[in-house]
Amino acid sequence: MSIDELMAAAKAVRERAHAPFSHFKVGCAIEDEHGRVYTGCNVENASYGLTLCAERVAVFKAISEGAGKLQRVAVVADTGTLTPPCGACRQILWEFCGDAELVLENLSGTRETMTVKQILPRPFDASFL
Repeated sequence: MSIDELMAAAKAVRERAHAPFSHFKVGCAIEDEHGRVYTGCNVENASYGLTLCAERVAVFKAISEGAGKLQRVAVVADTGTLTPPCGACRQILWEFCGDAELVLENLSGTRETMTVKQILPRPFDASFL
């Protein structure tokens, strides 16, 4: 799958975000080693603390649907400055995607590519347990 197709999937799912409080819609598409794509959008609720980010929704869907090794993550938000995953999402991305390619984009088409390790340089994982 091309990166443009993966970004298009993230943009499309972003439109399904449930963000009645913040109005901050985020979409995520994750590709596994077999080329299958799993998407997620943020889902808010009145308590905010129980809100799930798009990245975690996509990872959890991928795991529940039997994904292979997760290797590429695309995140889209409508911001002037590209929006990186929050701390909780960085942890989940590290544990389930490893040092996968991470591509951030906004609705204007500004794009940046990095790896999960670049945004979480000293991760905590099972190797410490």
